[in-house]
Amino acid sequence: MRLLLDTAAFIFAVVSPELLTKRATAILHDPENIRELSALSLSEIAIKSARGKLDFSGADTRRAIEDLDVRILPYTANHALALFDLPLLHTDPFDRQIIAQALSEEIPIMTSDEKFSLYQGLKVLW
Repeated sequence: MRLLLDTAAFIFAVVSPELLTKRATAILHDPENIRELSALSLSEIAIKSARGKLDFSGADTRRAIEDLDVRILPYTANHALALFDLPLLHTDPFDRQIIAQALSEEIPIMTSDEKFSLYQGLKVLW
């Protein structure tokens, strides 16, 4: 199964794996699954790190990508255009873009954020 990790799930998996549910942990460790992280998450981590809101460096991010065997999903114009049709059920701009990306790609997203499940057609794994 192909799945998209939201930024928090990606960080939890590395820094605080005990915060993941048993289901999320099993999904992450299943070698048959293709784990993806949005390029937007890399921007979010870098911005929050620079502002002192997150203690997660570029080196930490690179190591986590390798350790979790995550591939980076580029953010495209089609993903951005999907935002026009996305209801404003979640106000965080990074999360909205990741939701639009998952819906456009028709892939489930791993997140603990309950607001993601408000979006029709989005499969949430947690």
